[in-house]
Amino acid sequence: MEKKLEKGGSIDRLMPGKLKMKNLPAEKELPDLSMHNSHMAKVLTLDIYKTLKERKTSFGFTIDRVIQPGVDNPGNPFTMTMGCVAGDEDSYEVFKELFDPVIEDKHRGYKPTDMHKTDLNPDGLVGGDDLDPNYVLISRVRAIRSIRDFCFPAQCTRGERRLVEKLSIEVLNSLTGDLQGKYYSLKNMSEEEQQQMIEQHLLFPKPVCPLLLASGIARDWPDGRGIWHNSSKTFSVWVNEEDHLKLMSVEKGGNMKAAFSCFCCGIKEVESAFKEKGHAFMWNEHLGFIMSCPSNLGTGLRAGVHIKLPNLGNHPNFDEILKRLRLEKRRTGGADTDADAIFDISNADRLGVSEVQLLQMVVDGVKLLVEMEKKLEMEESIDDMMPTQK
Repeated sequence: MEKKLEKGGSIDRLMPGKLKMKNLPAEKELPDLSMHNSHMAKVLTLDIYKTLKERKTSFGFTIDRVIQPGVDNPGNPFTMTMGCVAGDEDSYEVFKELFDPVIEDKHRGYKPTDMHKTDLNPDGLVGGDDLDPNYVLISRVRAIRSIRDFCFPAQCTRGERRLVEKLSIEVLNSLTGDLQGKYYSLKNMSEEEQQQMIEQHLLFPKPVCPLLLASGIARDWPDGRGIWHNSSKTFSVWVNEEDHLKLMSVEKGGNMKAAFSCFCCGIKEVESAFKEKGHAFMWNEHLGFIMSCPSNLGTGLRAGVHIKLPNLGNHPNFDEILKRLRLEKRRTGGADTDADAIFDISNADRLGVSEVQLLQMVVDGVKLLVEMEKKLEMEESIDDMMPTQK
């Protein structure tokens, strides 16, 4: 018989009874990861899932939310993804039975007892101010930071994301001198303005990566997101892109030391301003700076260059050379046969190595790549220049 609401009556009596979730055993809930290629799929066992199935962080993040990106995205046989994401700072402790082996597998055997090094003194960098500008077009240093007491983007609410943005605007607008700048809210920018900033390497586009979308990072886009940069556009901060903050310094040409010096100065000023507001960056002695993705733990840093390597980029040993130098490459656009063959070359490591050590690896590695490119231009062999494994 159909129930009807009487005039002046309460709607509560028409509501269904309280929904009850079936508390099925772990064997019934464990995802099938047999065809998946990720660090999470590699280490997750039924015993680990049983141990973690009923746990929650203080903000309510669960193991099923942790592994969702890797469950939804099998990956491919050639590229191993992380397959998991943290929802808050506590995730790495609450779900350590999963995260510890994932971190060890990703970060070259980094163990739960290992301690991370932090070094943001640019005076420790040897060279880096003389990378050949005929080959090195852009030098860039960027790093992620997370604000303590807030959830990561995979778990935060709409209101919490707006609070992160509001706090960030207050901090960034308080900077003075060479760091004085302006904040641009993504939702208030036209498509033309967004595209112009993207082309200037100042702005991020909406995430389209299935792993990020499965993590919930792009929810409510573009609400609560934006970009700040100083007047000279040499130092900028992305707010609520994939993490709370991504801070970066950019220099045209091959002066990586200038980019690193600007970065170190800027990030220290920003951190100090956040502390004055009562908020510290997430950090501990084991994991260093803490981010939502385990791949970025430690320094959260990518130091790299846009570099023209038309000959070396097509050499059969190019990938092996980068592997031995502990560097990684991304294409900056265009086909592999483009005459310019411009690559984004950056450090492959994040955790267990300091910022200065990573910059040194990039500087030394890029110098070798340029020397190799010059040899190939003269149609000479580079076999005797192959580096040893770092």
